Amino acid sequence: MSLADRLKQISAHSESASGFQPIVGEIGQNIFFHNLKFRLHQKLIERLDLEAINKLPANDARDQVAELVKKIVGEEKVALNAYQQADLIKEIVNETFGLGPLEPLLAKSSIDEILVNGYKQVYVEERGKLILTGITFKDDTHLRHVINRIVAAVGRRVDEASPMVDARLADGSRVNAIIPPLALNGPVLSIRRFKKDPLKVQDLLHLGSLNDKVAECLKLAVESKLNVLISGGTGTGKTTLLNVLSAHISNTERIITIEDAAELQLQQQHVVRLETRPANVEGKGRVSQRDLLRNALRMRPDRIIIGECRGEEALDMLQAMNTGHEGSLTTVHANTPRDALSRIETMVLLGNANLTHLSIIRQIASALHLLIQIKRYSDGTRKISSISEVVGMEGDVVSLQDVMQFEEKGVDEKGRVIGQFVFSPVRPKFLSRILKPL
Repeated sequence: MSLADRLKQISAHSESASGFQPIVGEIGQNIFFHNLKFRLHQKLIERLDLEAINKLPANDARDQVAELVKKIVGEEKVALNAYQQADLIKEIVNETFGLGPLEPLLAKSSIDEILVNGYKQVYVEERGKLILTGITFKDDTHLRHVINRIVAAVGRRVDEASPMVDARLADGSRVNAIIPPLALNGPVLSIRRFKKDPLKVQDLLHLGSLNDKVAECLKLAVESKLNVLISGGTGTGKTTLLNVLSAHISNTERIITIEDAAELQLQQQHVVRLETRPANVEGKGRVSQRDLLRNALRMRPDRIIIGECRGEEALDMLQAMNTGHEGSLTTVHANTPRDALSRIETMVLLGNANLTHLSIIRQIASALHLLIQIKRYSDGTRKISSISEVVGMEGDVVSLQDVMQFEEKGVDEKGRVIGQFVFSPVRPKFLSRILKPL
């Protein structure tokens, strides 16, 4: 969205979207500052040279707008101390260029998620713990204004006809919004932060998510082109782990990623990124993950990475893994490896009701090699809780063999989970693919 369009929105909504609530201090607690901010917005819009500003780099544009706001504040001769004036200028610039009250949170790299539950309540997740902030919006209209700005930037919409939307910020952070009438307490906005510097294996080692032996095992599995399914609950770090594992893919391979909202940060040279598209206002034009996956098979991929398998594309994914696209990776929501297989079977049935239970589990047993379970523990840490190998079938059940388990011993005096990664004494079948002949 251009700056001109953005300022038009601000002008249209500024009276109701003029909530001014910094994290620290009492500025913005009364109607005086709401009115002051509205008045300064109006003067800024009247005096801003939009054509000149649009030609400037983003940082230069922010600096020039900040200088203009500072000048306008001086002309208003309002009794503000230096701290209050600086805070007011920053808030107005954030409303003009960014996401208003949320900008200070987005600037803090330690925050993993921002959760807005209506205009009065904003939580953040930091180091695995949920924390209530002192930030609020002025009203629902102010919050809707911010949501509309986010979704418009990626060509999507949210209104009464389509009250749910997935989108992303300019830095890649994943966004979900849901508004009334589905959200009873006002608009709800969830932002999952996108790390500027993708986590690497060394970072997971430092965080205790795995150890050296587990890291080496997973590295060999990816390099040996095992088909890997990462399973875990919401917020356990499935996409992060998928991104880390993808770093072991050779630069000589052609990789195609398929996602609902682009999150993966692959570092290889030969990567093609595909993203789904929702239906338009008339209910037409939807492109699903299944559509993209079928098209990807015609694009000569060496590996296919599906950000999250959640629907009828499951069968096409299994067939791709069985027909020359080995080394493919995906994630699924499930609490255990066995539940993950059940979910895959259910998703296949959603789009292919004529398939029998036996034919589906044969596809699963043939396609998948390794199941990685990741879990968020009580202290907020995320660890690989198990690695399981698919070793075939026993009757009409897929047979799994544990390769590694995280054995939890308890918690220390600081509430941190204590345990160790323990490998099974049974030799994994996939070692025959990893070990080179003498």
